[in-house]
Amino acid sequence: MPTVTRWPGVSAERPGEDAVPSFRPTYLRPEAWVTVGVGGAAGTLARYGTGLLGADALWPTVAVNLVGAFLLGVLLEVYAHHGPTPSGDRLRLLLGTGFLGGFTTYSAFAHQVTALIGGEVVAGLVYGVGLVLAGLAAAAAGVAVGGALGRGRGRGRG
Repeated sequence: MPTVTRWPGVSAERPGEDAVPSFRPTYLRPEAWVTVGVGGAAGTLARYGTGLLGADALWPTVAVNLVGAFLLGVLLEVYAHHGPTPSGDRLRLLLGTGFLGGFTTYSAFAHQVTALIGGEVVAGLVYGVGLVLAGLAAAAAGVAVGGALGRGRGRGRG
């Protein structure tokens, strides 16, 4: 029987059958691992470079986490407006999972909060809660910017 293609990469043997994916999920593909690795290496180097700009360890961590949250909000909202495509999926893996995953740093943030709480409990709590809330605000701002960019060029959501 002929294969009926409903969507790229999805097929059914007969009309009316439920379509089943005819490909492996992106996260199981070796080229996706390489894409994430390349992006992650670049993001890690960018974070390292940011750390060299300031003597105080707190401010580079604040900067990379807030910038990263904002850019991830933009990226994912633009991606949502354009819909999944092979090139969009690769770009999301390269920039989102890879670069921004390597650029932002939860481990340094957690270490700083723990160190501050060990010496100054109130300062540690204010820093920890404050950076999380600021990160949420940065991500929300990124989503708003990404939505504005996506509406102009994407397929929209509705």
